[in-house]
Amino acid sequence: MKQCIAKLLALWLCSFNLCAQTPEVVMVFVGDVMLAGLPGQRIAHGHNPFAPFAPVLNQSDIRIGNLECVIATVGKAEDKPFTFKAHPRVLKLLKQHFDAVSLANNHTGDFGPAAFNQMLGFLDHAQMPYFGGGRDLQQAHTPLLFQRQGITIAVLGYNEFFPRGFEADVDRPGSAWSDDEQVVADIQAARQIHHADVVIPFMHWGVEDEPYATSRQQKLARRMIDAGADAVVGSHPHVTQNTEFYKDRPIVYSLGNFVFDGYSSLENTTGWALQLHVGKEGVSHARIHVARIDKHATPRPSRDDAGQCWRRGESHFQDCKP
Repeated sequence: MKQCIAKLLALWLCSFNLCAQTPEVVMVFVGDVMLAGLPGQRIAHGHNPFAPFAPVLNQSDIRIGNLECVIATVGKAEDKPFTFKAHPRVLKLLKQHFDAVSLANNHTGDFGPAAFNQMLGFLDHAQMPYFGGGRDLQQAHTPLLFQRQGITIAVLGYNEFFPRGFEADVDRPGSAWSDDEQVVADIQAARQIHHADVVIPFMHWGVEDEPYATSRQQKLARRMIDAGADAVVGSHPHVTQNTEFYKDRPIVYSLGNFVFDGYSSLENTTGWALQLHVGKEGVSHARIHVARIDKHATPRPSRDDAGQCWRRGESHFQDCKP
């Protein structure tokens, strides 16, 4: 009789969502965050480009963005069409709205090794965690670990957009280059050596302005999941790209721009903030929040697009229910 009463009580409590639930952590990833140029000028005058998206960012336990510029006061611009260098004053806003940034992209080396090294010092001093780059090859390929709710989460970052001159080496600072064998080894090490429950690579890849991932992206994404990744997230094309699922794990090929100026088309001024709910069994559900980037390079939640949602077991993202 006592056992029956206990079971009935448990069912009654669960009906009010009071039963024990498996702990989960909410992560959010955003695409390219470029804080030089117009965004940097407006920050200098007191504008906060992240403010309109603060409610979405603040809903998450771990907030991650791709830092698509170098933060420095030194260095000479590399010989390339576009180079981005932001003032250290932007660190205060990054620290306020993000828990980590990826340095694995084709612009963190825009002003040479001295500027990149100085940025690492600025980030360390601000206690702003980073990944996908470092003072040498080992640091660039070491996962950044988060401990939340008894769950160990590892994030890794890789760039595969040339030039490779920005690549970290055994005695040279730089970003982590996306070499397939090394990527697989890093994912496996995150599981076996760092004892991560969840592993998520954040890639800088793909063809600019192309709405669909290349066969190269698809092949590598699946290989990463085969190696133990729980999700694959990407950026770089300056547009959002298609999504797919492999072994019931989400692949979001490109989040598009987030804070970026110099674009006017709808495709280039639309970005995604990807929320992932993760537990020890991986990603249980996800939501894409749509951002529209205004003429001041500020992302704002879309008023006419509620975004897309997914739950484990579903084969694709669907329009979110109100």
